[in-house]
Amino acid sequence: MDNGHHNGASETAGKPIICKVCRSGGQPLVIEDIEVAPPKEWEVRIKILCTSLCHTDLTFWKIESGPFIAYPRIFGHEAVGIVESIGEHVKELREGDTVVPVFFANCGECRDCKSQKSNVCTKFVDKHYNAMPRDAVGRFKDMKGRPIHHFLFVSSFTEYTVVDVTHVVKIPPPMPIDKACLLSCGVSTGRSFVSNLKSIASVKALLLLLAYNNGWFNETGLGAVWKVAQVEEGSTVAVFGLGAVGLAVAQAAKLRGASKIIGVDLNPEKEDIGRKLGVTDFIDPTTLGDKKISEAIKELTDGGADYCFECIGLTSIVRDAIESSREGWGRTIILGVEGQGNPLSLNCGEMMKGRGVIGSFFGGVKAKSDIPSFAQMYMNKELCLDGFITHHVGFQDINKAFEYMLQGQSLRCIIWVDK
Repeated sequence: MDNGHHNGASETAGKPIICKVCRSGGQPLVIEDIEVAPPKEWEVRIKILCTSLCHTDLTFWKIESGPFIAYPRIFGHEAVGIVESIGEHVKELREGDTVVPVFFANCGECRDCKSQKSNVCTKFVDKHYNAMPRDAVGRFKDMKGRPIHHFLFVSSFTEYTVVDVTHVVKIPPPMPIDKACLLSCGVSTGRSFVSNLKSIASVKALLLLLAYNNGWFNETGLGAVWKVAQVEEGSTVAVFGLGAVGLAVAQAAKLRGASKIIGVDLNPEKEDIGRKLGVTDFIDPTTLGDKKISEAIKELTDGGADYCFECIGLTSIVRDAIESSREGWGRTIILGVEGQGNPLSLNCGEMMKGRGVIGSFFGGVKAKSDIPSFAQMYMNKELCLDGFITHHVGFQDINKAFEYMLQGQSLRCIIWVDK
């Protein structure tokens, strides 16, 4: 695969671009021509080299209603590309730079970005997830002039996209672009992430990288364990849902020295992979009969888990997790995305007994400062990303990536836009 630096297409700077794009929801994606506007102030237009399908794309693609749904839209938020042109006031990038777009902003200027307590950027209080963050206007139109919505400030299932500079991170040119694509949002693998770790500092850096990545080693899961919950050695942990996020939680809890890691999942096939990644006990709720999940967990932990991680995105499971946490100090960390906007109802009596609930987003990682370090670690052979990619397809075959993930065959499928 192409590893090197790429030149920008300066002859198109400041002009609309007609390009191929995929847009749809719940149905196979269709490739068509669209117009991509030039970047405005604080924006860059990126020529996408390759993109990949994240489970978040699949989730939103399947949702037919809810507060985050807007059609037509261009999906995709995990990618790598080159800067084709830049708008006014963009100083940190130039044409030809290799970059990864990220859905989570990092302006570096607001109080939150300057704080170590959070990775939330509050420069743009009212975020417009279906358009650009500053003016709430999209940069895509179909060939009849009708607007097309953005997705998570990236929209990478297209030859060209426009992204706010706060959502763009420069990557060192020697970084292989298919591996750099994984750093945009995440990677998914059941294999070891570690390659020649040389010190405790490298282990911490690895956990930060895992805190960023989405998948079996996931920014939400690993970051929530390492940076949000700060799980201590000897703790007991319950993980609700052993999908991508949950397996990441199990792996992180093991690395943190948890004494007991309970995996809860309706699929008994998850037990084997869960145990390989740190799960010590497995609960299939369908086998409990009349016993509640919380009762089973309390029996295994002598009163309740110290930390419960909800990794599914269902309010009913959040309540199960809270009930399964230990009175006095038990903490429930919400990681699953509840895509329908359903409210969460809590029992005040349960909360008054010392339990706590906290949410985690993007694992506490600050993109602009952390991701380049992760790339350098890969190039220093301290981290291995190579085994994460299981499939490659051309842009014309993008629907195969959806098929692979729906069938459970894919870890990460790289979609090459020029092929």
